[in-house]
Amino acid sequence: QVQLVESGGGLVQAGGSLRLSCAASGLSFRTYTMGWFRQGPGKEREFVAAHQWSSAMTYYADPVKGRFTISRDNAKNTVYLQMNSLKPEDTAVYYCAASIGGAATLRPSYSYWGQGTQVTVSS
Repeated sequence: QVQLVESGGGLVQAGGSLRLSCAASGLSFRTYTMGWFRQGPGKEREFVAAHQWSSAMTYYADPVKGRFTISRDNAKNTVYLQMNSLKPEDTAVYYCAASIGGAATLRPSYSYWGQGTQVTVSS
């Protein structure tokens, strides 16, 4: 059974930083593209960042470029999202997801999802 468990969310002031973690089990982690998505209040779930397993390329949504960094530790079956210079508009539930193939930035490419972790950025 595949499980993705996020952690590291919380309340932070604007300009602050958080690091999210996602521990994966039940899958061949190193052969999956790992992504982060978020869903803000009243909004659709949107792509944030992805780390493609085959090329090691990373992808970022425009609003987070230069502020967020995705990384992975295959030995620990864990993917991270370092979030710096946080803004109130980054407030959302952040979800970790795993994809065996397809476009790394698109939700339908992801087969497995975590339960999400809340990130709240106060102004």
